[in-house]
Amino acid sequence: MKNSILLVMIALLPFSCFSQETPKKDKEQQEMKPSKNGDGEWDLTVIDTQFDYFLSAVAKPISQYTESYLKTKNTFLVNEWNSYYNSGRYRNVIESGIDYDPKENYGIKFEYKLYQVFVYVNWKYKLRMNGLSGSDAIR
Repeated sequence: MKNSILLVMIALLPFSCFSQETPKKDKEQQEMKPSKNGDGEWDLTVIDTQFDYFLSAVAKPISQYTESYLKTKNTFLVNEWNSYYNSGRYRNVIESGIDYDPKENYGIKFEYKLYQVFVYVNWKYKLRMNGLSGSDAIR
């Protein structure tokens, strides 16, 4: 991708049998913060081998969404995600919080990819999120 902003969304290790031995002490290490690349554009990098497959074969295409719809959904879903993270629920799936500012103009590509992360987690791990409806999930 042209955009070189790296935002590590998910470092999912669902098959790991070991719990985390040392707690993270710094709040900065526990939150993912978006940043801009040299071109001034936002990007999102998801580290999961099946995510690219999901985007190309399962997820609805970007043309089916508007940026305002995605921003509204992402605002709600990020709040829900962070509440799960802060409460310790779904610890095997949610390993970090998300620093997302709904007032920031991230662009439709970033909003789409972030939204598809939530849809992907629902699809792969069956994590039900109140911000997703059945029609949001797959084509």
